Amino acid sequence: SGSKALFLRCYSTYMAGERDRLAEMQQKTEPLARAKVQNRELIKLKEMFETRYKAAATSSSPAEGMEREGKYSDSGEETNLGLDPFCKYLYGLVLKQLDDNKMAAKVLVESVNEYPFNWSAWKLLTSLMKSKDTVMQLQLKDHCIKQMFLADVYLELQHHETTEVLDILDALIEVFPNSTHLAAQMAMAHYNMRDFDEAQRLFQLLQRQDPCRLEAMDVYSNILFVKECKAELSFLAHNAIKIDKYRPETCCIIGNYYSLKGEHERAVIYFKRALRLDPNYLSAWTLMGHEYVEMRNSAAAIESYRRAVDINPRDYRAWYGLGQTYEIMRMHNYALYYFQKATKLRPYDPRMWCAMGETFERLGRFDDAIKCYKQAEGNEDPEGTAILRLAKAYQKKEDNHTAAIYYEKVLKRRALEGNGEERRDNADALLFLAKHAKRQGDVEHCEKYCNRLLDIGGTVKDEAKSILMEMRMIARTMKDHGQSKNT
Repeated sequence: SGSKALFLRCYSTYMAGERDRLAEMQQKTEPLARAKVQNRELIKLKEMFETRYKAAATSSSPAEGMEREGKYSDSGEETNLGLDPFCKYLYGLVLKQLDDNKMAAKVLVESVNEYPFNWSAWKLLTSLMKSKDTVMQLQLKDHCIKQMFLADVYLELQHHETTEVLDILDALIEVFPNSTHLAAQMAMAHYNMRDFDEAQRLFQLLQRQDPCRLEAMDVYSNILFVKECKAELSFLAHNAIKIDKYRPETCCIIGNYYSLKGEHERAVIYFKRALRLDPNYLSAWTLMGHEYVEMRNSAAAIESYRRAVDINPRDYRAWYGLGQTYEIMRMHNYALYYFQKATKLRPYDPRMWCAMGETFERLGRFDDAIKCYKQAEGNEDPEGTAILRLAKAYQKKEDNHTAAIYYEKVLKRRALEGNGEERRDNADALLFLAKHAKRQGDVEHCEKYCNRLLDIGGTVKDEAKSILMEMRMIARTMKDHGQSKNT
């Protein structure tokens, strides 16, 4: 009886509605129709929770509401008009699924303030946060779990708060030095910063600390995939199967392993298995979208990415994947929209700006493309893609002087990186600079660039020889002309 019985009854009703919703979704073939399928129990649960919540709010005092909790009328009907922290959590879950996010946040704040140890309520509250300003407006009681929540939110938002996440986690680890949850959060913070070496080191330490852990190990498999560590990923996959082969994390790890081997069909099978175990498992939808892109199945890729952003609209990888898919389909305006979404979520990531810039170029909007590439350059583009794209954009605009400046930057960067003349962009830069120097009548620089092109070989070698012959003929003509004038 009382609040516990109320929670169990309502949670059972909610789960029964979820079961029916998933069964109905499987019968729908159109993506739009599947997205519209809703848990039929939500309205009934909302009305019941709303009645109790409002009645408790209008009672003369909190104590009075507590006195009435769990009591029954003469007819046997429950007269409890209040909601305990767990029922408030469930009320918040219902409100979120009905898109009443403002009220959901209010109810969840009350829930965690009354009982701060329900991490599910904190995680649900995290999913409602759109920005750091939204987080700061929450009236949360000071508690160590609040600090864990802040770290979790900033990791989810993936904005400039990444360094703040590290500070919060460092402070928490001093208090809880053996917490594997905090260790995993620290590793994921470095993963979000694209510091893959440090993230891999931290995940390896976490594995030693908790050898049977599967939570967040799918993120570790993403790192091993990006770094192409086949042996380590194979070991991780075999270990995950030994621990529990019926976990979605295990299926995602195995999917990444097959993807790295180039077996994309088998990878999709395992991502689908992960989704059968947990239909809301975000990583599986996003990774399956990547696999469908590799398989040139654009329709399936779009469906996977859309399901991912339905689950978490802050998943920049899914928005970015949608943009790439529409680029492949040559639907540039659609691609631009999705790249803009990804850029808003990840404004410090040069890859997002470069992708949007390339789309602007294809639409003939070179000024907008240049703005994007400059944003990417300002965000410490680690691969130097932005300066090369800037050089080519200015070249297309026929602003050869500015293009030459950026091509010089490309060569300097490649020299600092230790990359020799084997890169194609080096050859492009040298060829443009040689032609530009020829137009300017700069024989010395033209010969310097052409000589470097001769060392590269290939088709550019013939072009370099042709430019050198022309320059020498021009120089000889000018010299002969000067001598004839003197005589």
